[in-house]
Amino acid sequence: MTLQIKSRDSVTWDALSLGEIMLRLDPGDGRIHTTRSFAAWEGGGEYNVARGLRRCFGLKTAVATAFPENPVGRLVEDLILQGGVDPSLIKWVPYDGLGRATRVGLNFTERGFGARGAVGCSDRGHTAISQVKPGDFDWDDIFGTKGVRWFHTGGIFAALGEHTPEVVIAAAKAAKKYGTVVSYDLNFRPSLWKSYGGTKRAQEVNREIAKYVDVMIGNEEDFTMALGFEVKGLDDNRSALDPAAFKSMIAEVIKTYPNFQVVATTLREVHSASDNDWSAVIYADGQFYQAPNRRLEIFDRVGGGDSFASGLAYGFLAGLGPQAAVDYGAAHGALAMTTPGDTSMASKSEVEALVKGGSARVQR
Repeated sequence: MTLQIKSRDSVTWDALSLGEIMLRLDPGDGRIHTTRSFAAWEGGGEYNVARGLRRCFGLKTAVATAFPENPVGRLVEDLILQGGVDPSLIKWVPYDGLGRATRVGLNFTERGFGARGAVGCSDRGHTAISQVKPGDFDWDDIFGTKGVRWFHTGGIFAALGEHTPEVVIAAAKAAKKYGTVVSYDLNFRPSLWKSYGGTKRAQEVNREIAKYVDVMIGNEEDFTMALGFEVKGLDDNRSALDPAAFKSMIAEVIKTYPNFQVVATTLREVHSASDNDWSAVIYADGQFYQAPNRRLEIFDRVGGGDSFASGLAYGFLAGLGPQAAVDYGAAHGALAMTTPGDTSMASKSEVEALVKGGSARVQR
């Protein structure tokens, strides 16, 4: 089944993301527990896709999220504005002066190098977006009146609060009602589900959401832990890049969820924190399509999967077909991991050059 995508001139936005945006505090080359200064970025698994589609690929995008009405919330808004994503759907929540009722989430992330893996430490309890409920966003107006071609959300947002799965389902139902493609990145994070029922609850939530998804995205761990599908043939470290094992798993996924028109998975083999093999496979139109395998030197791994998702979405939104979609996704993800921060600093021309087999020679 081929994805049916609305024309660009019939909508306000090419893409809309729903999810949390945190303030990322980055110690640069140092460690979280020893540094005395941090660089500030904005980032979030769902938002990063909208930002990549805007800044790298030039599409019109927006984000549905929530912040407290205070200077930290406005700082994150300013970073969003710099990224070119439309902030008009942000829900502003009164601030109580303490952060007891609502706050901006913080994400401390160190990059890792060689034998030392990347480390993330989130401080995101009681955030504004984690407390949203069905009805807080007017999805009929967003998808029906204003119009969106592609809607993206994911398992990070779904894990944040008591009602966030309901918000995802309400948004996805409205998107499908008005002919918007729905993509979902499973993005399983054990720490987020720890106090919400663990893996069992994660699977209950994601299996229900999956019924409303057109494009399902995730890596091996995501499909195993968030949906309960077993990937056979991987090593004990779950790090082997094995396209055949993933293709076998995807075949089972499609049997269970025939509504999936595209299933996409990134493939990564970790030699060290700064040395990875990287590729991707998608299932679309009854066939598998794979991107070339690349040996990458990693500068900052965080956001590589989100940039894959935005490149994948761009390929379909631009009408380039499944092979180009997986190629653009894998190339964009690879480039995103060469720069700091959650979000991509790549240009469309750089993505296209890498898709065509370009090298890392100096550009003069």
